[in-house]
Amino acid sequence: MDMPLLKRIVEAALLAASQPMGTKQLAELFPEGEAPSHQILQQALESLAGDCEGRGVELVEVASGYRYQVRGEVYPWVSRLWTERQTRYGRAVLETLALIAYRQPITRGEIESVRGVAVSTNIIRTLEERDWIRVVGHRDVPGKPALLGTTRGFLDYFGLKSLDQLPPLAELRDIPDLEPELPFDGDKAPAWPTWPPARTPRPMTAKTRAPTPAPTPKAPSRRRTPPPRKKPPRPSTMTTPGRSRTIHE
Repeated sequence: MDMPLLKRIVEAALLAASQPMGTKQLAELFPEGEAPSHQILQQALESLAGDCEGRGVELVEVASGYRYQVRGEVYPWVSRLWTERQTRYGRAVLETLALIAYRQPITRGEIESVRGVAVSTNIIRTLEERDWIRVVGHRDVPGKPALLGTTRGFLDYFGLKSLDQLPPLAELRDIPDLEPELPFDGDKAPAWPTWPPARTPRPMTAKTRAPTPAPTPKAPSRRRTPPPRKKPPRPSTMTTPGRSRTIHE
């Protein structure tokens, strides 16, 4: 089969497929005995990638195979086609996913130890339903806790061929919530979300208030001593023979 026809077949297959396709899957499109070799398919893919130069789409290789995707420079306009509301993921989800990606395999307890807070079941379930993480084994300790790792879906979503393409930890910084569509940043497509690998303890921040002045001691109150009450005169009794009378002094 000549190369121009092979390129058209491969290009059409990649555009029609809902998932990335590898050379093995592409070879299955041809009748038995007529399938091109892996090397020939690889040459066709490289030629198609070169044909995308200067166009609004590009051909990239991810973990599951090859796919066409929108270039980052035109994404702000093309994204208007998707009008449905997009789910956003908060910091706790991103930190948990980052720890699994960089320290896998890792247990839930180890994630909690690094982050300093409990990892809710909803976070793990969300990442599993998104097909970003999976159980890859169990730690050989009492309780046999599950070991978590990333999936091919994780690599495909972020446009990575392998975990070796993860950005260095030194390049990570805080980011806003993540949207579940391929993110782009400028002319980089797709842009890798810059997560912090773990929760860094932060100093408590509070509004500075002026120190409360000590209360001024009050002078002891001088209570006026009331004048002594005059006692009524005591009557004195003078006794005379035959009678008695009281004489007030």
